[in-house]
Amino acid sequence: MKILSLKLDDRIFEDAEAMSDKLKLPRNRYINQAVEMYNQLNKRRLLKLQLEKESELTRKESMRLLSDFEQIMDET
Repeated sequence: MKILSLKLDDRIFEDAEAMSDKLKLPRNRYINQAVEMYNQLNKRRLLKLQLEKESELTRKESMRLLSDFEQIMDET
């Protein structure tokens, strides 16, 4: 486990304290869970962007192939 020094805005700290108290979680556990969830969210966002880019590349290639096939069909 790593030790981390962290500066939080007062409002964020107070909200985290209130939530960890309500959930009866140690502050450290609450912040670990929050960071883990945020990491998962960002991994999904990055994956979505990657899939959109790859889909666009595939779409362009598919349209090119479709055009080629249509040209072949028109010639026969």
